[in-house]
Amino acid sequence: MTPLGRLPEPFWSAPFTVAEALEKGASYGELCHRDVVTLSRSIKILTDDADVPLALLTRPYTVVTGYAAASHATAFRIWEFPGFLPGADDANIHISRQSPHIAPRRLRVKGHQTKIRNDEVCFLNGLWITTRIRTWLDCAAKMSVEELVVVADHLIRIPRLNFEGRTQPYATIKELEVLLARHHGSRGIIKAREALRLARVGSDSPQETKLRLACGYAGLPEPLLNVETPLSNGADRTPDQSYPEYKIAVEYDGDTHNDPTQVERDVRRAEDYASAGWQEVHIMKRHMTNDAKEAVKKVRDALYARGWRPS
Repeated sequence: MTPLGRLPEPFWSAPFTVAEALEKGASYGELCHRDVVTLSRSIKILTDDADVPLALLTRPYTVVTGYAAASHATAFRIWEFPGFLPGADDANIHISRQSPHIAPRRLRVKGHQTKIRNDEVCFLNGLWITTRIRTWLDCAAKMSVEELVVVADHLIRIPRLNFEGRTQPYATIKELEVLLARHHGSRGIIKAREALRLARVGSDSPQETKLRLACGYAGLPEPLLNVETPLSNGADRTPDQSYPEYKIAVEYDGDTHNDPTQVERDVRRAEDYASAGWQEVHIMKRHMTNDAKEAVKKVRDALYARGWRPS
């Protein structure tokens, strides 16, 4: 066992700063032991860092830098955002430092110099990190408008207490508007504004967002999103997207719908819609390829059959 085995347990499985180890009683000599790995200047670890959660791996880099927080692709991954961010899986840790302090320059770090308001960073289990909405804006330059809408929908959706243990969204449209007004000259701001214009409360998954956007680009009417809908047969359903005027319910069924129990629920759902005179449009993953053209066609055909016409 390394001589540092007497250190508190957190030091055994996560990186730490030299200053932290010294404060807990380690000596400089012990920190030079062959079992102690140097990750970067003044940052050590007692184990392989391959399985260390990203937030724990990132924490000491913000501690030794000062006036800094995890940001950009690193914050994107820690917050577990949906959507595609080019380069999000690179090995570098992204650290933003408050201007006029220079961007951090050290091994394994991609440094950024920026202006961060106090309410645009937060303390997450010992880690300073940009807030969810600031992270969304910081990543805007590299993301497509569609992927930015996916994240925006994720931020503003109303969660379900039974499934997520919370009732408040991560952000509101107003909060995103205030953020964009603060940073009117930042990189990616035009895409972020367009994404916010297209964002809607109610989408529960990236595919639901992409389906809604594809239908909108095709000129179809805007649907209601996950709104509880009483049916004429006494049943209540909450379609992913719905057009009550035309009695059309659009349901996106992902991979979880392959479970036998879920298949049975889906059959009951289809029966409820049918007996109430509603048409269910069943969308699956394969319908979403090629810019969701097949999915859009299914929705358009259903609307047209129920009397909708382009204005």
